Amino acid sequence: MCTMISLTTQIEGTGKGPSGWFPVSQANVGFDHPFNAPYDHAILLDFVNPGLGPSARVAVEMSLDSGRALLERLRAAIDEAERTGL
Repeated sequence: MCTMISLTTQIEGTGKGPSGWFPVSQANVGFDHPFNAPYDHAILLDFVNPGLGPSARVAVEMSLDSGRALLERLRAAIDEAERTGL
């Protein structure tokens, strides 16, 4: 069954695709059937720049456990960065 879970947020950063680095301006986060990962359902991450077309995209598919671990490490890195005061 398709979950149709799809969320979008604006971001600032860069991503590396087949043609090199490009600015990313949007992150798409979902949970649904993956295209390639060996799971029935997966966390789907797309870092994109819609203004540059479909080649300006970095896609990642991962298990729920991997998504939880990534979220935990992201929070830890953000907390540590904020503690430095930079």
